[in-house]
Amino acid sequence: MGTLVMIGQVILALSILIILHELGHFLAARAFGIKVEKFYLFFDAWGVKLFKFNYKGCEYGIGWLPLGGYVKIAGMIDESMDTAQMKEEPKPWEFRSKPAWQRLIVMLGGIIVNVIVGILVFWMLIFKYGDSDYDNTRLYGIKPGIIGEKIGLQEGDKILAVNGKPANLFIQDVMSSEVLMGDAQLRIERQGKVMDIALPATMLNDVAEYKRNEFVSPIFKMLPVDSVFEGTRAQKMGLKKGDQIVAVNGVKVERLDYFQEEIAKNRGKQITLDVLRGSDSLQLVAEADTSSKLGFTNLPMVMRKYTLGESLPLGTAKAFAVVTDNIKGFGKIFKGEVRADKALSGPVGIAKLFGSEVDWTRFWNLVGMLSMALAFMNLLPIPALDGGHVLFLLVEMIQGKPLSDKFLETAQMIGFFILIALMLFTFGNDILKW
Repeated sequence: MGTLVMIGQVILALSILIILHELGHFLAARAFGIKVEKFYLFFDAWGVKLFKFNYKGCEYGIGWLPLGGYVKIAGMIDESMDTAQMKEEPKPWEFRSKPAWQRLIVMLGGIIVNVIVGILVFWMLIFKYGDSDYDNTRLYGIKPGIIGEKIGLQEGDKILAVNGKPANLFIQDVMSSEVLMGDAQLRIERQGKVMDIALPATMLNDVAEYKRNEFVSPIFKMLPVDSVFEGTRAQKMGLKKGDQIVAVNGVKVERLDYFQEEIAKNRGKQITLDVLRGSDSLQLVAEADTSSKLGFTNLPMVMRKYTLGESLPLGTAKAFAVVTDNIKGFGKIFKGEVRADKALSGPVGIAKLFGSEVDWTRFWNLVGMLSMALAFMNLLPIPALDGGHVLFLLVEMIQGKPLSDKFLETAQMIGFFILIALMLFTFGNDILKW
């Protein structure tokens, strides 16, 4: 069932993004009086269609091959390779009959819509949920995972700064892409001594292989109780907001993980907590229970809410951070600092990000990220992608005449084979990783 939920989520997300991307091309073409002959979700390869209908001279449908979608624009050399149409005299409603600047807007339409969708999704998420993060300055320190240990971090280290900037928040600063992509400088405190650790440029290989959680995780201090939940063991034993727990059954607990270990050890037994309440020392008793939780929180959280207006620039910045991260990632691949088989993922890798349970906040976060990633990928100057068409149109505008149909047909075929090779690589890579 979990696998079906995962597959369902990725199909839904990609379907939304493909339809909106192609809608960008469709609306731009219609705005300039260009005829659109087909609008398809997924490809109807070899003419096989799952569903279709005609409306106002355009065929709408769903193909069987879930590798994208397309709009067939009259008078354009595209993935349909309809060369017979191109041999006829140009018609006024065809793509090739329009000025280069109009054709450029049509080709950028899908990318523009992807960017708008990405910004809108992150804008609404920030407006609805705001920001929440751990106050890094109030942590006991960090616990390194596989990646952290490889670069020399030790349990209890405190990360003070990243590239000279104070690391005040754990997720935003310590676990940022600036750090996880490598080539960053960490300033840490270890047993009272301050030192610098340089992260290797190749660290992204390990992040891709082991995932980001294997870099570092936070170690929480036993902070004063922030809130006590109704009807829990904590409330029944008399624990109150502001109480400082110092020991469990006589064992001192300075860290939250030590506290959790002691509670787990005494599962099914009566538990006595030594508590400081103001200037008073108290002992509170929790009756025996099979649960390993008492029912209170004391995490060093920083919560911020934003107005609709404040959320827009934050959402925009978050959306474009996806693009800059993609650019940096490809740069590392071309430099040889990161292996392509480690960094690139296909549909299986994307599906794993959604998980086997429906979490709508995570779903829309991933939709926003994928929308911006699709905008970036489609802008790459590869023939058969929007970026390839944009490149050829810019060349036409500079030289004052269009490139030959023969050249465009050959470039389209080359681009098509490049895309097929990339798809096979990412699919095979996903299978090998799995």
